[in-house]
Amino acid sequence: MQGAAFALSPAGNGILHGRSSRRGCGRHSSGFGAVALSQASRTGHLAPIYGLHRPGSFPAPLRHSSPSGLGSWLPNQPLVFDGRREEVKVRASSVPESAGEGSPSPTEAKPAGEGLLQTLQLGGLFGLWYLFNIYFNIFNKQVLKVYPYPITITAIQFAVGTTFVLFMWTTSLLKKPKISSSQVVAILPLAIVHTMGNLFTNMSLGKVAVSFTHTIKAMEPFFSVILSAMFLGETPSLLVVLSLAPIVGGVALASLTEVSFNWAGFWSAMASNVTFQSRNVLSKKFMVKKEESLDNISLFSIITILSCFLLAPVALFVEGVKFTPAYLQSAGLNVNEIYVRSLVASLCFHAYQQVSYMILSKVTPVTHSVGNCVKRVVVIVTSVIALAGVFLYSWVKRLKPKKLKSA
Repeated sequence: MQGAAFALSPAGNGILHGRSSRRGCGRHSSGFGAVALSQASRTGHLAPIYGLHRPGSFPAPLRHSSPSGLGSWLPNQPLVFDGRREEVKVRASSVPESAGEGSPSPTEAKPAGEGLLQTLQLGGLFGLWYLFNIYFNIFNKQVLKVYPYPITITAIQFAVGTTFVLFMWTTSLLKKPKISSSQVVAILPLAIVHTMGNLFTNMSLGKVAVSFTHTIKAMEPFFSVILSAMFLGETPSLLVVLSLAPIVGGVALASLTEVSFNWAGFWSAMASNVTFQSRNVLSKKFMVKKEESLDNISLFSIITILSCFLLAPVALFVEGVKFTPAYLQSAGLNVNEIYVRSLVASLCFHAYQQVSYMILSKVTPVTHSVGNCVKRVVVIVTSVIALAGVFLYSWVKRLKPKKLKSA
C-alpha cells in the first residue's frame, strides 16, 4: 500500500478524500490536490480547491478558466463531503490493483516463471537450512563427546561467526549496517538470551543423545504460549491449549524411555526452550522502531558479535584456556581432528542460523515454525543414522587387530 493519510487541520463537519482514479490509458494519478480551509468549513462548507466550484456547496471560485483549459488544473480525485468526521485528510491516489476495480495491466503482471523461480529459491534455502543443521549437530556432538567444555565450544562458535560477519562486511558481500546506540541497547537483551539459548543447547548435546535433545526442544511452542500469556497478555484459545497436549505427552514418553537420559541434559534442553522463547518475547517488547529497524541478516550479524563478546570472558573465567594444542595433547586428543571438526561445526552453526533468518524474511512465521518442526525430524533421523554408522565403523576397526593376532 503506497497510500498514507495526513491530517491537515480540524474542520467542523467535513472530510475531503482524494481517491485514486484510472484514466482511459490505464495509468494511476498519484498527485495530491492542495486543500485550503476557510471559516466556512466550520459551518459545513469547504473552501475553493483549485478554483473548483460546486453550486450550493462551495463559495465562488477564486479564479476562472475557459472550459477547454479545465483539464490542465482540475484535480483528478473526486470530492466526497462527509459530515460524520471532524478532520480533513488526503489519501494517496495510487493504490494496489487488488483494492481497485478491474484486472492489472499487462505491464504490471508478473512473469510466468517468476513464481516458479521464487519457489525453487525458497526450496533451496530450506534444503541448506536442514543440511547445515544436520552437519552442525553431528560434528558438534563428536567434539562435545571428547571435549566436555560447552562454554568454550559455544564461545568458539560465536567467534567464528563474528569473523565470518566481519569478513563479509569488509569485502562488501554484505552491506554493513548503520547502528545507533539506542539500537544496541534494544538488541542487547536479544543477544543475552540468544547466547544463553545456544549455550544450554550445547550443554544438553554434550550430556544426552542428539535425538533426545531435539525431542525436548520440540516443546518450544509450549513455552511460547506460556511466556506470551505472562508478558504479552496473549490468552491462548482452547484449540491451542489442546494442541499442546500431544507435544507434552510425547516429550514425557520419550524421556521415560530414553536410554541416554540424565537430568543435566534434560534441564539444559528445557532451559534452552525457555531462553529461545524469551528471545521471541523480548523481540516484541524491546525491538527498535520500525523506521529504524534492521533487516534480518544485519540483526543476526549484530547479535552474533554481541554474543561473542558476552560469552568469551565467561568461558575464560569458568573453563580457562583449555583449547590450546598443548592442553589437547595432554588430554590424549587428536589436535587436528578436534580443530577441524570444531571449525566445521562452527561454520555450520553460523550458516544454518543465517539461512534461517533469510527464510524468515521470505515466509510467514507460521511457515517458518512448521519448517523448524520438520527440521527437527530430519535432524533426529539423520543424526541417528550418522552416529550409528560412526559407531559401527569404530567397532569394526577395533575387531581387525584381534583377528590378525588370532591368525
